[in-house]
Amino acid sequence: GGDLEPEDLFDDHAGVHGEEEEFDFSEEMVHQIIHTIEFVLGCVSNTASYLRLWALSLAHAQLSTVFWEKVMVDNLGSPVGTVIAFTIWVCCTFAVLMVMESLSAFLHALRLHWVEFQNKF
Repeated sequence: GGDLEPEDLFDDHAGVHGEEEEFDFSEEMVHQIIHTIEFVLGCVSNTASYLRLWALSLAHAQLSTVFWEKVMVDNLGSPVGTVIAFTIWVCCTFAVLMVMESLSAFLHALRLHWVEFQNKF
């Protein structure tokens, strides 16, 4: 009959009905292609996410340079103008630094929660 002997429990080839499951190459190929596509999309997604953070960092560096050129370089004539220009430059740079770094921290936290955590499910 269809009864399994105790030694059949350790036999990889013994099924419930004594049949082997047939290996389907095309099904296995499609399954592996799907996993490969998911892996590549995950890599591209992670790379794009970190590139956004890098772009925000570059934007901060460029804005700081523009502020320096527009505020300080143009007002280096008199000592009073230089002090006022430096004060304006410090305030603008600090404000932009705080906003952009806060945005960067928020985006990084959002990335960690959304991309890394959501990939687990």
